[in-house]
Amino acid sequence: MPSSPPLRTEHRMKKALARAAYTSLLHLATPLYLARLWWRGRREPGYREAMPERLGHGPARLPAGPVWIHAVSLGETRAASALIDALRAARPGVQVLLTHGTATGRSAGADLMMPGDHQAWLPYDTPAAVRRFLRRHRPAIGVLMETEVWPNLLHEATRAGVPMVLANARLSERSAAKGRRLAALLEPAAQALSLTLAQSAADAHRLKAAGVARVEVCGNLKYDLLPDPAQLARGRQWRASAGRQVVVAASTREGEEADLFEAWQVLPQPRPLLLVVPRHPQRFDEVAGLAEARGMSLRRRSAWGERGPMPDDHGADAWLGDSVGEMALYYGLADLGLQGGSFRPLGAHNFIEAAACGCPMLLGPSVFNFAEAASQALAAGAAWQVAGWGEALERMRVLLADEPARQGAVRAALGLAASHRGAAARMAERILALG
Repeated sequence: MPSSPPLRTEHRMKKALARAAYTSLLHLATPLYLARLWWRGRREPGYREAMPERLGHGPARLPAGPVWIHAVSLGETRAASALIDALRAARPGVQVLLTHGTATGRSAGADLMMPGDHQAWLPYDTPAAVRRFLRRHRPAIGVLMETEVWPNLLHEATRAGVPMVLANARLSERSAAKGRRLAALLEPAAQALSLTLAQSAADAHRLKAAGVARVEVCGNLKYDLLPDPAQLARGRQWRASAGRQVVVAASTREGEEADLFEAWQVLPQPRPLLLVVPRHPQRFDEVAGLAEARGMSLRRRSAWGERGPMPDDHGADAWLGDSVGEMALYYGLADLGLQGGSFRPLGAHNFIEAAACGCPMLLGPSVFNFAEAASQALAAGAAWQVAGWGEALERMRVLLADEPARQGAVRAALGLAASHRGAAARMAERILALG
């Protein structure tokens, strides 16, 4: 039976109270939020740039009507690059407003700008800050990437008549369960979305259950990201000069490197060269210290510049990939990969880029952020899943000793990436149809 009017009124009141409580907490936390950004700016100066934009301030931007895309961090910005290219192909001359939440995302986004485009920080999610932002930029359409659902932003965009799209959307079962506990706050935000473009049918099912009204399955934008051919070629050149097999631990997170180094040191000699690429740049020095504290000889990519590693570097125990935006180089260097973020309960990071570079990956037990891609990679033979570092390194030794099997996995990875492209064009078509 339909809900009675008193019950519907009670639900509306509950949702209004939830957003009011959320907004009050944000107002109280604003000084802490700004202080935290300033503190992070000690190590990443980008966080101190244009800080008034965090509260929606700044000069008016003309002309009105850009397509606004919010890509919070580096991974989302890379995915957004494929969508931006597709939008420009579908509507030449389209103007783009690109917003971010992290310094690495903003830095990478600067390379995507064309004349007439603009970058800004996403405003803090208070009603006044969001209203200032919307008045300042006057977007025609707003696009949030992957999981970025902000209650006040979506409420104010609806009031301002800005259709909002959640693109490349994903929702794990874990996140869905958390969302159900905050349904009074998040359900209205989900219902405010004009359109949601999901990565997979499973994501679409969970998004609909969370209150999203209009959901279409379009695939994953990250399959449309083509690796930089110059970086790939350089990586393969460096691999050839190394004269030994190379294993990349890609996008590692806190706690993973220490466990990996401990397991690595009990491997029998000769060992492959270990290339570690931490997920967050602010941890480069920390990871170098972890390796050196265990007596491992380490060389840093930042010391080489354009010339690349020297003969003395080839005998080191490990290399540290302490640069940003060179994953294609690192995957080109590697015979095999270990996926960071999957050996702790963090859900993994993007290993689709590894597939596009022809680098087979060993995945840890935690892949909930990329469940669909993991299933596809495992089924194709482009990846293997293991229970922990010990099993990963044992499987690594077997695979590195079996070159025909490894080459088969390389072909499977390249085929997997090629077969799933096209999401960017599908999403661009649906987004531009809104305005």
